[in-house]
Amino acid sequence: MTREIYIEGMTCGHCKMAVEKSVKSQEGVSEAAVDLPSKKLTVEYDGLEVTLARIIGAIEDTGYTVKKKAAS
Repeated sequence: MTREIYIEGMTCGHCKMAVEKSVKSQEGVSEAAVDLPSKKLTVEYDGLEVTLARIIGAIEDTGYTVKKKAAS
C-alpha cells in the first residue's frame, strides 16, 4: 500500500530524517520519504504487517503531529 500523510511541525532536514527513520523502523514499511516543503510523507507498506495507525503512532512518538487530512 502507498499512503500520503501530512505532518505538522517539520521545519528542517533533521525533522525529515527523524520522521523517515521512525517510520522505516516499523516492520512492514518498505519505503518512507518526506517532502519537506509540502510537509508530506509518502510511505509504502505491507498492510498485513503494519497498520496505518501504527505508522501514525511512530510519527507522533517522534514529536510531530499528523494532520487529520490524509490522502491515499
